Amino acid sequence: MTTGLTLTTVNLSTPDPPGLARFYARLLGWEIASEEPTFVSLRPPDGGVGPAEWQPQEDVRVYLDPAGHPFCLWLG
Repeated sequence: MTTGLTLTTVNLSTPDPPGLARFYARLLGWEIASEEPTFVSLRPPDGGVGPAEWQPQEDVRVYLDPAGHPFCLWLG
């Protein structure tokens, strides 16, 4: 028996919260729900993620963070 996993919250520390939030908003296609100089929250309009140019598998999306580090998101 398998159970589903629902992502509800991720907290990231950064010296530039608005800049990092804009990056993830563009990356995920999410909207900025609230923004202050030291805290920003994003809201997923449909819970989906956008396409990336090169993908190793049909159910994986590879992205780069603002520092250029690759990370993967698995589609559910």
